[in-house]
Amino acid sequence: MTTPALVPDSPPRSARRGDRGDYARLLRRVSDAGLLDRRPRYYAARLGLVGTAFVAGWTAFVAVGDSWWTLAVAAFLAVTCAQVALVMHDVAHRQVFRLRRPTELMGRIAGNAGIGLGYGWWQDKHTRHHANPNHEELDPDVAPDILLWSQRQARASRGLPRLIGRAQAFLFFPLLLLEGVNLHVAGIRALRNRSVGRRGVEGTLLVGHFAAYLAAVFAVLPADKAVVFLIVHKALFGLYMGCIFAPNHKGMPTLTGDDRPDYLRRQVLTSRNVRGGVLTDIALGGLNYQIEHHLFPSMPTPNLRRAQPIVRAYCAEIGVPYHETGLIASYREALHHLYRVGAPLRADG
Repeated sequence: MTTPALVPDSPPRSARRGDRGDYARLLRRVSDAGLLDRRPRYYAARLGLVGTAFVAGWTAFVAVGDSWWTLAVAAFLAVTCAQVALVMHDVAHRQVFRLRRPTELMGRIAGNAGIGLGYGWWQDKHTRHHANPNHEELDPDVAPDILLWSQRQARASRGLPRLIGRAQAFLFFPLLLLEGVNLHVAGIRALRNRSVGRRGVEGTLLVGHFAAYLAAVFAVLPADKAVVFLIVHKALFGLYMGCIFAPNHKGMPTLTGDDRPDYLRRQVLTSRNVRGGVLTDIALGGLNYQIEHHLFPSMPTPNLRRAQPIVRAYCAEIGVPYHETGLIASYREALHHLYRVGAPLRADG
């Protein structure tokens, strides 16, 4: 069984009927500007730079050896592994390769083999997120597993989410330190799910990654430094990954039940853009243009910045709110939302 393709550039027919051609007109404008065209030289350079940084990090790890300076290498590798994850994200969206086979091959090499992140599990989860962003019943990214994303979820919560929910705004960033491990565990657990394609290949690559990773760390470092290296590496990897994805939708409106606007509004109203320059683009992997990315998932990352003024002007033209803020303000909005969500639990004592 193969994994499903991610959300295409054109919405479902039901969405096109509902929005009276709003998305189709925007799609024509963006397409006429050449922004859906592939950027092979950009991705050749980006994959080359990220791959070089990944190899350089592990080379430095071996060269530094038995020293506490190895923790600086752990921090560097945390950032590099997150950049590999961003490459995997773009590959999965067919931004790099047009055909399915090279897309899945590169995705599994980068994800499963490279950083121990299950490509098949993540692709299935991310596909459902793109189809119904911030929908409480349909988007797995706002499922009340640990954190709660609406007061409706808070009132219905039990167990650990209810306990954490009271103070989740204060615990959000500390909990992100565990996200790296959570991503690994989720990928492994998903191997039991028949909907994940090529589970044998996925499992073999994941086991190979963790075996090589742990063997390298404990071969180069004594046990005490090895354990601290693992903690620093995985904690900073999870924190960085969370900081990349948190600004995108957290604190934006959530949907429930049959509350499903047409495709264009469903993507725009639930997404947030983050203002910034080249450094922000690099740090967030282009996902700071979340509105444009959700409207056109296969648009190459470097084209998102050029698409932004077209999309923003079009939203103003048809009266659709377009939310954009700074990076720090985006975290503030997300934390304020988490705090408001926990209000019913605090009121209950």
